[in-house]
Amino acid sequence: MKNKIDHVAIGTDTLENGVVAMQANLGVTLSQGSKHDLMSTHNKVMQAGNESFFELIAQDPEAPAPNRARWFTLDDPNTLKRLAERPRALCWVVNTDDLDTLVTASAIDLGEIVTFTRGDRSWRLTVPADGHLPEAGLIPAFIEWSPGPHPSTGQQDLGITLSSVNLSHPEPEKLQEQLKQLHVDNLATVTKGEIGLSFTFNTSTGPVTLD
Repeated sequence: MKNKIDHVAIGTDTLENGVVAMQANLGVTLSQGSKHDLMSTHNKVMQAGNESFFELIAQDPEAPAPNRARWFTLDDPNTLKRLAERPRALCWVVNTDDLDTLVTASAIDLGEIVTFTRGDRSWRLTVPADGHLPEAGLIPAFIEWSPGPHPSTGQQDLGITLSSVNLSHPEPEKLQEQLKQLHVDNLATVTKGEIGLSFTFNTSTGPVTLD
């Protein structure tokens, strides 16, 4: 089974506010993006190095209410309150080449596998029915893309690369074991502390961490 970081998701109350915040924090302007009709969300994206990407995501105010809970806790009142303050790290997503086996073997409920399509691309992603993620996003979502080039190859390269995924947990050994069971323990750094998720990026002015 081959697992690697696919992308990281930063939530924002509006894409406009998120773009301004990323200009201030990362020194780049995100302009390329798309919509997710099934989830009534939209995003801005850019390459993040090593066939991965950075996603800035928000509820789409022009879309009708979805028939299910939005992903990445974007319907959760507490999340919306936090996003009203500033953009927040919500989730990391791991690319796997055997999604069915991984989900079936997992002792952790990763959610159902939902199929998405856009144009000639399709992908399958683990999405819990209530929109929440295991361990408040410390356990990643898992994605399997249809054959073809990774979507990051068609995204803007703004000189930002993902340096590390940082996880904090009161019981780091327990979290590390959960990650090991999912074959992703080598993809993130785990430390002891309150539950927290952050991403560190290399930028033109040095490393920047977004939490």
